[in-house]
Amino acid sequence: MFHDRREAGELLARELLHLRDGDPVVLGLPRGGVAVGHAIASVLGAPLDTVLVRKIGAPWQPELAIGAIADSGTPEILIDDAVVREFDIPTDYLQAETARQIGEIERRRQAYCAGRPSVPIEGRTAIVVDDGIATGATMRVALRAVRHRDPARLVLAVPVAARQTLAALRGEVDEAVCLEATADLGAIGYYYDDFHQMTDREVIDLLAEATVAAR
Repeated sequence: MFHDRREAGELLARELLHLRDGDPVVLGLPRGGVAVGHAIASVLGAPLDTVLVRKIGAPWQPELAIGAIADSGTPEILIDDAVVREFDIPTDYLQAETARQIGEIERRRQAYCAGRPSVPIEGRTAIVVDDGIATGATMRVALRAVRHRDPARLVLAVPVAARQTLAALRGEVDEAVCLEATADLGAIGYYYDDFHQMTDREVIDLLAEATVAAR
């Protein structure tokens, strides 16, 4: 459906133009969501920032989310208790993996922000963006972390998502905008010609570029 994350963001931005008068802030989930968010921020003339969030993966399959953590002053932690019980995941593994991911969030904060303060979102329209949503664990915890910062309006924006997951996330937001919600998602990368794994350097450059443009 999309050539790359930039094109996805530009197409998504067309569906978000009605938010321009709400003093919007675009918040991308690293890494891919920052590229989509950068395109949206450019179209809306809005500042770009990140929501630092990490998946807690299963011991035998790191890509299977059993929880997630978002940076929110005090970390926002969400654990899927049903999955933990079903697979009898040890408590000591959960504690160790949670600590490891909190450490990775701190590393990314130092790398991405480099002393730059977070963009204030209190009383503004916060648009939380990723390049796609499968299980929704990281997005859910990101939305809750952003909600704690008291935006006037909380919007979820994503190019492609699993239909059932998107429906479940609608209760977390004031508005959800998705270009393609499908019952049979498969891998998010199937929807992009270019879905390369972004580097920290790419994220840093996009955030720096957006900061200069917002001045």
